[in-house]
Amino acid sequence: MATISSNELLTLATRALAKASATQANAVSTARGLVYADEQGTASHGVSRVPQYIGHMKAGRVIGAATPAVAKQHGACAIIDANDGLAFPACDLAIATAKEIASRQGIAFVAVKNSYHFGAAIYHLETIAQAGMVGLAFTNSPAAMAAAGGRRPLFGTNPMAAIFPRQNADPLAIDLALSEVARGKLMLAAKEGKAIPLGWAMDEDGNPTTDPTKGLKGSMAPLGAATGSAKGAMLALTIELLVTAFAGAHFGFEADSFFDVEGNKPKLGQAFLVIDPNAMGGAAVFAERIETLVAAMLESENVRLPGARRYDLQRKSERDGVSLPDALLAQLRTLAE
Repeated sequence: MATISSNELLTLATRALAKASATQANAVSTARGLVYADEQGTASHGVSRVPQYIGHMKAGRVIGAATPAVAKQHGACAIIDANDGLAFPACDLAIATAKEIASRQGIAFVAVKNSYHFGAAIYHLETIAQAGMVGLAFTNSPAAMAAAGGRRPLFGTNPMAAIFPRQNADPLAIDLALSEVARGKLMLAAKEGKAIPLGWAMDEDGNPTTDPTKGLKGSMAPLGAATGSAKGAMLALTIELLVTAFAGAHFGFEADSFFDVEGNKPKLGQAFLVIDPNAMGGAAVFAERIETLVAAMLESENVRLPGARRYDLQRKSERDGVSLPDALLAQLRTLAE
């Protein structure tokens, strides 16, 4: 493993993306989101994705120079068109739009269409918490999970995140995929030649597998599937509809896999819900309720607040640098030259 400072890693990732046809602004926006994931220990959504993004730009699956735009705004709702470009710039615009609407109307729902892989869901909500607001983020992804009772992958792993600001403390930051684990973990295991635990994925015949390559070709186990629960699949269906039906984005089964260089433009969807506590009971009431619950949670010594580990890792990474596999760092340096 190698260690590199966050700033140097940001520069490398930005240069690599810009060399592959992303505009400087789009490259910076994307690199920031990927480095954030590495700083927080979520390597599956970090700079390991840069070679994948570059491959897709070169294959025409994503347009590095695309400029996102507000396609429609009505009341507290808006649609952002990513124009088949990288998701981070489009989501930046969506979040800025949502914050502006929520500051006036108290609430905002902003959807993104014609989009791409958007990295760690919680990343997009950080500025929402900094503004003292509550945020929820949703996305779909290429089909990886079957509907309850089915075998054909129809839904993505469909991550969601929620952030609740706190006074003088890190926000409560919840981020999870609706598969048993994030699909990126299979990608990393396949690259490293490692087996995966039973219960993470099925092969193309629907059989449980410990081979990540077979799992990537098959389907992911929905959250709770190991106990026979259909809840994960039902939640994935809910998010699939939230991020597609309002804005006209593609369903997961209409998007070719991210793990193949060649394929169609994914045209995926994201959605963000932002709520200003001042439009409800007020910031003071909100803060009191949050802290009362946090105190009750922490009465149990083994409770860890959601996001606490990631924020601790982020501060450590900012201080000591980010650890990356030697081969990945060498690849990034080559792509940036």
